[in-house]
Amino acid sequence: MKEKESGTKYQETKQHGSRLFPFNIYPCTIPLDFPAVPLHWHKEMELIYIKKGKGLIQIETKSFEGEPGDIFVVTPGTLHAIHRIKGYSMEYENIIFEMDFLGEGAADLCAGEFLVPLAAGKLFPPVQIKPEEVHYDSLKRCLIQMEELCETKENAYELGVKAAVLQIIFLLIRMYPSREIVSSPDREQLKEVLQEISVKSSENLSVADMAKFCGWSSSHFMRWFKKMTGLSLIAYVNERRLAVAAEALKKTDDKILNITSYVNDRRLAEAAEALCQTDDKILTIAQDAGFMNLSNFNRQFKKRYGVTPREYREMIGI
Repeated sequence: MKEKESGTKYQETKQHGSRLFPFNIYPCTIPLDFPAVPLHWHKEMELIYIKKGKGLIQIETKSFEGEPGDIFVVTPGTLHAIHRIKGYSMEYENIIFEMDFLGEGAADLCAGEFLVPLAAGKLFPPVQIKPEEVHYDSLKRCLIQMEELCETKENAYELGVKAAVLQIIFLLIRMYPSREIVSSPDREQLKEVLQEISVKSSENLSVADMAKFCGWSSSHFMRWFKKMTGLSLIAYVNERRLAVAAEALKKTDDKILNITSYVNDRRLAEAAEALCQTDDKILTIAQDAGFMNLSNFNRQFKKRYGVTPREYREMIGI
């Protein structure tokens, strides 16, 4: 793999909360707010609390079915994604905070024994906590307390939020056995690949481009990427572009232009996934995705992905 200038710029660098209070709660619904949350990672710790519906939560290379009441714990530096289950929507809360917010930089026993190892990815609490598990009620009370404090923002609410987060960390470390995971070369390489995709997301990335970036053959890269992410490269890039488009759509004044672009991207993404996952005729796939004219579909597909639908299918061996 070619060298990077530094390891500081990664998949997500968004500021959560403010510099002095790096904590935030995001209410989300898949697919209303986003079609999916692509595989990514960040330096903050994240809690995912499922309120309604069902969805797939991917942590590293393993996927879990999330149901109402489930709490997922994403430690700093952990690769994770959220996907829709066909036929279901999922309402959930993202609670995201920096470890410095808890005093991770302080020179005391709590920081040295627990917060620093947690921030460094050397301490791993459980990934999924279900309502029937012991101590679940205590964790849920902390989540509700944080939600209420952030809604009212009464005097000194920040202290209450910090206390609730520390209580959650205490419960996770005290009540559940930690599993120490050694960082693997594959995991670190995937982070570099995802960063390269992030930097070049506006370009027509191909399997050959990313294989060259890794110094591998195209076939080896395709097998490795699918094993690590559960998606083909095209499917991952599509998912990421749709998420970015959905976010931009919320912020823009030019709704008509952006809705048209978003819908077209989504139709092409569905077609690319069908080309990858089925042996249906290209005409059938085009029509199912909403393209009534095959030549227009071929032209739009090549403009977006740099190859025709037929070339793409041949490339992935379908």
